[in-house]
Amino acid sequence: MKKFLFAGLALSATLAMALPASAQVKVGVGGPITGANATFGAQLKNGAEQWAADVNAAGGLQGQKVEIIVGDDASKPEQGISVANKFIADGVKFVIGHFNSGVSIPASEQYAEGGVVAISPASTNPKLTERGLTNVFRTCGRDDQQGAVAAEYIEKNLKGKKIAIVHDKTPYGKGLADETQKAMNKAGIKEVVYEGINPGEKDYSALVSKLKGANVDILYYGGLHTEAGLLVRQMRDQGLKTVLFSGDGITDKEFWTIAGPGAEGTLMTFGPDPRKNPAAAKVVEEFKKKGIDPEGYVLYSYAAGQVIQQAADATKSLDPKKVAEYIHSGKSFDTVLGKLTFDKKGDRTNLDYVVYVWKDGGYTEL
Repeated sequence: MKKFLFAGLALSATLAMALPASAQVKVGVGGPITGANATFGAQLKNGAEQWAADVNAAGGLQGQKVEIIVGDDASKPEQGISVANKFIADGVKFVIGHFNSGVSIPASEQYAEGGVVAISPASTNPKLTERGLTNVFRTCGRDDQQGAVAAEYIEKNLKGKKIAIVHDKTPYGKGLADETQKAMNKAGIKEVVYEGINPGEKDYSALVSKLKGANVDILYYGGLHTEAGLLVRQMRDQGLKTVLFSGDGITDKEFWTIAGPGAEGTLMTFGPDPRKNPAAAKVVEEFKKKGIDPEGYVLYSYAAGQVIQQAADATKSLDPKKVAEYIHSGKSFDTVLGKLTFDKKGDRTNLDYVVYVWKDGGYTEL
């Protein structure tokens, strides 16, 4: 009996060696696939899936096929924690996500416990990387950097204008608004209105009336595109020509759809358009063939995958701990965003926010 058993084992081993590798490395994509921010979830998903397709076409990640697993957090912190726990239970080693800072922060605690590397393409709240977690990174910038650029633009170009600051009470929206306020106040510019709104509401007429009464010229808004679009539309309905100024939370064409033509002239901070980066030309062309505009965070998501890939190649390992240590090492990564390096916190060391203006349904750099 033992003789047959050993012979069977030997035959199984021979067959295993003869067959192509079928192992897979699981990469999670966490974001709002449903809900008001689903357009941004689609951006993260599109970027990650194109990266995985390109990696697999070139032989996989350390010889293993990348399997993308999508988790819908619906922009809700508690749902993000559930997504994180499911990723961990399913054996996910790396996560590209999440979108909202208010989701990424609690989810990252779960990833730290589960030994998963998480790279957010879009969460800008400084707290994400300020807690000493060694497994958390982002390919985007931070609110304190973005707020400083917005305040500098206001100081140089809008001084003397009456400015209101409004936020959506979330870690992202309030964080960005407060950083902008802080930098503005430091420059000697004081807002005439400071308010918080509840995301998901449809009627902001009371706030608009307050802005009208204060003769506000510029509304700086910390929040996402849905509420920003409604604010613009309702300001125009009440005859206000107030210019909206916001951050990277409105980098989707759906903002214009919601706001209407009154969005013309809206100001926005975001990184230099990665679609125009020569390093992204080939990938951008692939997206266009599929009818996808790689706007907003699509290429930031793709870049997150590239960082994982190059760290795995350099360490010849899919061990998340080794990959994280390499990303922290100060080595440079060639990505569709250009060359990226990361500091000990997990933040990019090379950053340059710029100001955009919305016109004819899209945004262009000033």
